[in-house]
Amino acid sequence: MIRFDLNPRLEGDSLPVADLPLCAVRLMKDANYPWLLLIPRQADLVELTDLAQPDRLQLIDEVAACADALKTATACDKINIGALGNVVSQLHVHVIARFRSDAAWPNPVWGAAPARSYEPAELEALTERLRSLLPA
Repeated sequence: MIRFDLNPRLEGDSLPVADLPLCAVRLMKDANYPWLLLIPRQADLVELTDLAQPDRLQLIDEVAACADALKTATACDKINIGALGNVVSQLHVHVIARFRSDAAWPNPVWGAAPARSYEPAELEALTERLRSLLPA
């Protein structure tokens, strides 16, 4: 078994949603933008190319499943997907629901508006909806 440690910043900025075959799926603690992180549960990954080829394909399938679930759950206008890693080098993929009415539209979400906490009922409803839409 390969040891997997979640970067403390990723852990602190997000909440667990589900575990898919390759990735931990987490929801960012920013209700301005419904925003999932997918973090492959493997040690020492920085770049997409650090994954073995079958795992890269699995990651793409899981990103697509999360994008579909987020789009269905939020009825957003657009899904943004990115793996930047400039601040946190641990490989993770952002899947962000965007709305033409959001604070950052059409620009990137980073730094556009202070993070807004989810109301407890809103958080529970979104998390449960996402779990119901993700593959078992």
